[in-house]
Amino acid sequence: MSVPAAPRLGAAGVEVLESLGQHRLLSTRQVHRLHTPEASIRWTRWLLGRLRANGLAAATARPGGLLCWYLTEPGADALEAIPSRAETRRKAISPEHAAGALQEHTLAVNEVGIAFVQAARERGDECGPFDWFHEVAHPLGPPPGRRGSEQLICDAVLTYLLMEDGAQAASVAYRLVEVDRANRSAPELARRIGRYARLYRRTVPGEGRSVALWERLYPVFPTLLVVLAGRRADRLEERRRTVLALCAQDPDLAAAPEVEVSVCLLDDLVERGPFAPICRTLADPERPVDWLGEEAR
Repeated sequence: MSVPAAPRLGAAGVEVLESLGQHRLLSTRQVHRLHTPEASIRWTRWLLGRLRANGLAAATARPGGLLCWYLTEPGADALEAIPSRAETRRKAISPEHAAGALQEHTLAVNEVGIAFVQAARERGDECGPFDWFHEVAHPLGPPPGRRGSEQLICDAVLTYLLMEDGAQAASVAYRLVEVDRANRSAPELARRIGRYARLYRRTVPGEGRSVALWERLYPVFPTLLVVLAGRRADRLEERRRTVLALCAQDPDLAAAPEVEVSVCLLDDLVERGPFAPICRTLADPERPVDWLGEEAR
């Protein structure tokens, strides 16, 4: 196979190839919902099979025989040879990684992104297949009493353009996304959330004065969206209450009320969408709101 084979796949094939490069691992159904919602799932399978036949993508089987797709090394090379809308190039993941312990986590992060893409389609907003990026690192500097620098790596950063007043005005919303599959204790998750207060306070040298690091990255400090998965709904509801109560006692978060924290369940996000009142916030944990902090409309 030659690298220039990618452009011969057509626009849909190239877009899916780019998506695998950016999002690392996508199930067949995720590819269908993200890129070919107007076509049949059978056509999506044919398209993915064509990528595999050209050596650009490979698949690993999940329980039940469902396939998850990822970029091969030749696929990564092919992306380098064509114009790409993706801002960040990703290396191909190994078959072992595609089938390994992080498989469910990666798929869950992509479920979050797809939920926002589907909501944008329904509402006439703008959020597309390339509007979230995985594992975005934010330097925190050395922790107290240590020399080495520390990084806060969020699972994803998502951008969503809200169209208002008949598309005469628009506003951009950013979210730092943390997907929690209950693989850590509730106190550990609360401590991780508290680190975002350190990110908010992190400063770097500017022109004659120190400036907040986040101001160089985002127009406003993004709300942290914590998405819970991996257990039954009743257990996740209990986990949400516990984590929000622990965060309310965190001194760093108390000193930085500008850091907004919103927590939802992944199943609610997928089934009801981000504009349903599926979230509970650190500021008002008893009030169900949507991802923008608004009550049911």
